[in-house]
Amino acid sequence: MKFLIVGAGAVGGYFGARLLEKGEDVTFLVRAKRKEQLDRDGLVIESVNGNTIVQPKTVMAGEDETFDVILIGTKAYHLDQAIEEVKPFTNEKSVIIPMLNGMAHLRQLQNAFSKEQVIGGLCFIESTVTTEGVIKQTSKAHIFMFGELNGEYTERIQKIEKAFLDTNAMVKVSNSILEDMWHKYLFITTMSGVTTLFHKPVGPIRELPEGEEVVKGLIKEIADVMRAEEAPIASHVEEIQFKRFQEQGYKMKSSMQRDMEKGAAVEVDHLQGYLLKKARLHQIETPILKSIYVNLKLYEQAL
Repeated sequence: MKFLIVGAGAVGGYFGARLLEKGEDVTFLVRAKRKEQLDRDGLVIESVNGNTIVQPKTVMAGEDETFDVILIGTKAYHLDQAIEEVKPFTNEKSVIIPMLNGMAHLRQLQNAFSKEQVIGGLCFIESTVTTEGVIKQTSKAHIFMFGELNGEYTERIQKIEKAFLDTNAMVKVSNSILEDMWHKYLFITTMSGVTTLFHKPVGPIRELPEGEEVVKGLIKEIADVMRAEEAPIASHVEEIQFKRFQEQGYKMKSSMQRDMEKGAAVEVDHLQGYLLKKARLHQIETPILKSIYVNLKLYEQAL
């Protein structure tokens, strides 16, 4: 199978490199500056799970080639542009796999391509790209999950699964990918929300009883909104996600917090903002979520 990875960043770049390391046919859609870095230095991964340097194939917007599987790991605020750049590289059988956080992008991708082409996907990975273009991955988790939105184990899913088999990453097919994506959305919105609000990693926040109360309160607010939306979440999702928060490493930071520390853009409208719109629609009060949103929008305005 021919894979196209949109960008060579912290998420797509990492999993694309693991595929390429195995020997699969992988190409990266990049801009001129990143292409220059990759041509000069290769795609460099520094990871607790094993370092690697691979020399990737690249294409740039406007070139003419089609691919079987396209992985979109851009930030949400770059999705519109990514879609337009990807369209010429697709045919009617191309499979589109999003690696973004949140849920709003699913409909956007289905409208841009087709419902049949888009499947579900999510990642659990703590990684960042340095100014030199090195992808640094700093915790054991490097999980990529994908699956048909209806849960079927189709032929195309089996082919993609086979391609990822034996890569140096934890790649899983899910027969409940929509539930997995909603659960991830709840977790990442909580994690990014409290770490950016308090400007601290997980450990110091949960050391304070009041910090734990804020986390529990935020999880409940988000779960209430998701249930009003009839999202397929577990009946005890609050307990699941709080336990997961407790299990994170003491120094664990959200990717949004790392972006703020670098003075970069954040996905506030895609994550917290989307949920706030749904909360207003269902007339649900979400004071903690609202405070986090205000904090992030004030940061955004100061950029």
